Amino acid sequence: MLTWSTLTPESVPQWTELTNLLATVDDTDEFYDAEDLAEELVEHGFDAERDSWAAWDGEQMVAFGQLRVSLQLTAEGDARADLTGGVHPEWRGRGIGTELLARMEPRAVELATERHPGAPILLRASGGKEGSDAWPLLTDRGYAPARYFTDMKRDLPGEATSAVDDPRIRPFTPELSEPLRLAHNDAFATHWGSTPQTPERWADTIGARSFRAAESRVLMDDDGAVLAYVLCGEWVARELYISLVGTVQAARGQGLARQVLLATVADAAASGTYDVVELGVDSANPTGAGNLYASVGFTPIRTQATFTKRRTR
Repeated sequence: MLTWSTLTPESVPQWTELTNLLATVDDTDEFYDAEDLAEELVEHGFDAERDSWAAWDGEQMVAFGQLRVSLQLTAEGDARADLTGGVHPEWRGRGIGTELLARMEPRAVELATERHPGAPILLRASGGKEGSDAWPLLTDRGYAPARYFTDMKRDLPGEATSAVDDPRIRPFTPELSEPLRLAHNDAFATHWGSTPQTPERWADTIGARSFRAAESRVLMDDDGAVLAYVLCGEWVARELYISLVGTVQAARGQGLARQVLLATVADAAASGTYDVVELGVDSANPTGAGNLYASVGFTPIRTQATFTKRRTR
């Protein structure tokens, strides 16, 4: 007989163990330290007592779920509700995933209605790779694939890249946080499912244990305005992850993102700190990001689907 609770600081060790098991079994590559997950419990806009779930067999966590409803509407005008979680592989096929979704969805509608009265509600969940156990689970609940995201990697040092000698490119420093937030909101204003970053949520991103300021790069014009940027993180030792790449809309078509990306890769290779650099790209990205990354030496390693479902109030 399973018991249900919420995710708490005391349950972080079991949550971490289950999360990293799922990263291996389902080949998501989403590995986390306990400190990373503990930060998620206190991020802005997330109420762990109301918006998280954990299923237990004695002292073993066998399933978990998290609900995040966007603080702002998406570019399409939706109240976005992201449902994440997973079930231990030895406990699948017993209806636990279905029960988890049955608990999460009503709360998603309730919270989306509170935050965005009158806005359409879009539920999103990762289906993982094609053929994963999540695909039939989500399909049975009325979800369908809406977008595919491809993970790409580049070994370091790997093939040498052309030198980037642009004095406008500099490492991230704290005083750039707010200008960079505004630039990011402009750069992603037309991206599928994206929402503007509030100062509080941006602070969570920049202040996270995983954020790597020294490896992140920003390209600024002569007046000090941010034109393009690459923000990096590290969740696994010696693996640099490029979390965000963007160019403000007014500066597109000049190859600025490629310059910053090349500088980021070259500096990471020269540091000797990393063996590989990875990133993820929307396969339908309208800015042609996939081609950009391929031109810098990144190759695809896996593709995962994002499923969506619309809900009425």
